[in-house]
Amino acid sequence: MRGDYFGSEYNKIDYRLIKRLLTFLKPYRNYIIIAIILTLLVSLLGPLRPYFTKIAIDNYIANLDKLGLYKIILIIFGVLLFQGISRFALTYIMQWVGQSVLNDIRLKLYEHLQNLSFRFHDKNPIGRIVTRVTNDVESLNQLFSSGLITMFADILLILWIVGFMFYINTNLTLISLIILPLLLIVTSLFRKKVRVLFRDLRAEISKINSFLNEFISGIQTVKIFNQEKKLENEFNKINKKIKDLNINTVFYYSLFYPSIEMISSIAVGLILWYAASNIITGEITVGVLIAFLQYAQMFFRPIRDLSEKYTTLQNAMASSERIFATLDTDDFIKQNDNIEYNELKNFIEFKNLSFSYDNSKWVLKNINFQIKKGEVVAIVGPTGSGKTSIINLLLRFYEYQKGDILIDGISIRNYNESSLRKKISIVQQEIFLFSKTIYDNITLGNKEISFEQVRQAAVELGFYDFILTLPDGFNTKMSERGQTLSLGQRQLLSFCRAYVNNPDILILDEATSNIDTHTEILIEKALDKILFGRTSIIIAHRLSTIKRADKIIVLHKGDIREIGTHDQLIKNNDIYSKLYRLQYENLQNNSIIN
Repeated sequence: MRGDYFGSEYNKIDYRLIKRLLTFLKPYRNYIIIAIILTLLVSLLGPLRPYFTKIAIDNYIANLDKLGLYKIILIIFGVLLFQGISRFALTYIMQWVGQSVLNDIRLKLYEHLQNLSFRFHDKNPIGRIVTRVTNDVESLNQLFSSGLITMFADILLILWIVGFMFYINTNLTLISLIILPLLLIVTSLFRKKVRVLFRDLRAEISKINSFLNEFISGIQTVKIFNQEKKLENEFNKINKKIKDLNINTVFYYSLFYPSIEMISSIAVGLILWYAASNIITGEITVGVLIAFLQYAQMFFRPIRDLSEKYTTLQNAMASSERIFATLDTDDFIKQNDNIEYNELKNFIEFKNLSFSYDNSKWVLKNINFQIKKGEVVAIVGPTGSGKTSIINLLLRFYEYQKGDILIDGISIRNYNESSLRKKISIVQQEIFLFSKTIYDNITLGNKEISFEQVRQAAVELGFYDFILTLPDGFNTKMSERGQTLSLGQRQLLSFCRAYVNNPDILILDEATSNIDTHTEILIEKALDKILFGRTSIIIAHRLSTIKRADKIIVLHKGDIREIGTHDQLIKNNDIYSKLYRLQYENLQNNSIIN
């Protein structure tokens, strides 16, 4: 696949892409067969009407045969009725197939994005990813619901029309087709111009999606630093470009349709010019003339439609290329995935572990330590020392390059990823809450967790009294990202979320760094209960939390510099001792100020 994850240009029709797209139609092959049969019928029934009109005029009206005329009128009406029913069935079937295929593609994309590693999501903006699953998939709608079948129907219709025309009168047909080269030139120019515009339009839509995602996510920062006007100008620039591209597209369509109508009128004029002299001699009948005039009008409609469908096809090609680029991305966490994780029996071991996010700069270097079952281990160090990276690797968010992480002597790569994460709960500094109820945000849809377990967890962690103050208690729906809750309340909810799952391994990643004094008192009371008898890893700046650890690991620039208890590390008078003194002095100064 060319380009980066999402790079794409409008090139010639790539039949390999079409072949891949057609694989999504396999589950619906029976419906496609029915649609093809209906297409054959619809494309044939249209050209039959002018032919029957010729018969009606030349055979019945000219001979004053009323009975024959009534019969041919009934036949024409029957053809129209059958054509209408067939077209309805064709449209419904193809729209149903199209929507079903889009549903399948969205689902496949969503599942694939869920399985991709964090490295992929680090490299690609959210707006672009959202565009792949929404705009790009939606652009395939016309292709699957009507595009391919309609193109096939239009080509058949043109062939039927030309066939009938030649059957009726060869010379008049050749006269009618003189304008065909002019039609091809106009159509080709239109396709080239519109193709470039659609390419640029898709790129700008992707930009505006990314811009809006960042703007809405960072609205607080925008307002704090008074950046509204600057960002409004940036948005206006992208928005204006989209408007201009759309207007240019309308301009070319406005030129194209009248041009086709003009060429159609020239064809009609040529038919009338040739027929005028030949009707008098009897070489051409009035019925033939009227039939050819109808065929001339019918002939240009599918030509015009084919030009539009070609543009639709190219638009779909660009979108499908980006979709398949995403689906072909194999940035997965590699694993054997053949051992079900049940519980920690002995220890977790980090053995000669080295890791880099970009395969160039080492974030962790030759890390070696053990965490015994039931042990509380704290990991401390300056910002950027690699503390959170250790957690990310244990949870299999990233692939490490050297060494290994073992649980009871077995590499975590050999454990089933889902079963491993099911037994680990993590409380992070940045809490993500969904736009659902308090109860849903605690259980995250886990049906195995009862309401009583949730209530009990909230009681034990001191969160229950606050929940009772809410309008609907546990059924109170959160705003987006839980913005109506304070930081402390969000973190208490996150503690409940972790605690109610009764994890085998508990991870606190800067979980108390943003908590106010009152909330800290509540959590301090609950921490003893949460940590008791449970293997825990604590990453925290607050020494009151760290001091309760059985073992403290001190990281500095990706290396382990110290391991020991709080008292041992204070006596060492190294990095931990300096961090402790700095924080202790800050606490003392804050106490004096207060």
